[in-house]
Amino acid sequence: MATRKQVEFDGSAALAPEQSRTKPPPMYKVLLLNDDFTPMDFVVIVLERFFGLSREQSTQVMLKVHREGKGACGVYPYDVAATKVQQVSEYSRKHQHPLACVMEEN
Repeated sequence: MATRKQVEFDGSAALAPEQSRTKPPPMYKVLLLNDDFTPMDFVVIVLERFFGLSREQSTQVMLKVHREGKGACGVYPYDVAATKVQQVSEYSRKHQHPLACVMEEN
């Protein structure tokens, strides 16, 4: 929204537009958490299907989840991140896997 402030030019007052800046929305990191029951192949499929990663990228993220306990799938605005968490959780439950997907502010 532009506001106006008074500026003087050669002794006469004029209104000049003042630009206000909005900061970008906060971004959220979507993470998959390791468990002892979800097959690695299923995690790769989830990463390809819901995060658009290639087979190689999906395998790298899956191995990070396996070795380090969690792995980042992507960074998104709040609404997109929340939707992805919900989609992955529902898909995992539908296929009877306990794969956990969470988001945290980046």
